[in-house]
Amino acid sequence: LLKLDQQVVGLDNFATGKRANLDEVKTAVSASRWRRLQFIQGDIRSPDTCADACRGVDVVLHHAALGSVPQSLTDPLATHQSNVTGFLNMLIAARDAGVQRVVYASSSAVYGDHPGVPSVEQATGRALSPYGLSKQADEQYADVFARCYALECVGLRYFNVFGPRQDPLGAYAAVIPAWIGGMLRGEPVAINGDGRTTRDFCYVGNVVQANLLAAAVTDKAALNEVYNIAVGEATTLNVLFELIRSLLAPRLPRLRALRARYQPFRKGDIPFSTADCSKAERLLGYRPQWRIDEGLARTVEWYAAQSLLRPESAVRSRSARKQANTEGSTL
Repeated sequence: LLKLDQQVVGLDNFATGKRANLDEVKTAVSASRWRRLQFIQGDIRSPDTCADACRGVDVVLHHAALGSVPQSLTDPLATHQSNVTGFLNMLIAARDAGVQRVVYASSSAVYGDHPGVPSVEQATGRALSPYGLSKQADEQYADVFARCYALECVGLRYFNVFGPRQDPLGAYAAVIPAWIGGMLRGEPVAINGDGRTTRDFCYVGNVVQANLLAAAVTDKAALNEVYNIAVGEATTLNVLFELIRSLLAPRLPRLRALRARYQPFRKGDIPFSTADCSKAERLLGYRPQWRIDEGLARTVEWYAAQSLLRPESAVRSRSARKQANTEGSTL
């Protein structure tokens, strides 16, 4: 957004992110563009904070959430407060500030127990976790605000987004950063189930494209809809493990002998997940540019450039992870 010369207001409480990520943004843009960013450290559970963030804004891109299925099973109230109450606060703030459009992150978790593969937007099932239920509630709230207050809403159902800057530590780390970090630190890698579980892994560059398209689309038929945002390709966890291992093995030859260990299937997870992205292509012009192998190559390069490769850092990382697990840190 800054590279497109937009005035940007950022709002985050750093519950699942790091301020250091903003340092990378600063180095990636010019000084004049960096000055276009107004950053608010705050919490979407505060209506006043949401109102401050929405003042003078044309479009809201809403991604704030606790995005972990296991965490939602452990603490459903925290998930509801951030994902449902926080989202409602943002909708109200956007409405009151005269915001034209809200583009928001939904999730493939809304498909729940629906057996259809690939998933199509009009066919959802019962939620399998409080997290999935919270995203179903968000979609319903967005639909109501579109109908009652003429607030343009576009929901993006993300399928297993990955890329640089994801935290590889903590009890709720996503699978790709967790495995990359574990392999770099020389730790065991665990697969939940038999490894034949499938996911539609979507590189973050595709998500950026989807957000820009949803924010700028002028076709009225594209508004007040939800869209699958993925690649449309199913990858098993066994294949994912081999892809990551093969990318890291040239740097760390010890990984050539690494084998995953298998553990019980995780409660609340969907066994098979692939997206039909034809609706997003037709109405938004969405065409994913990054397949999983290309996205993984860029992601591994980023992690390999970090201090995770240094032996002394591995000790600190393990200590940090132990602390994060104790504190219930999230991704």
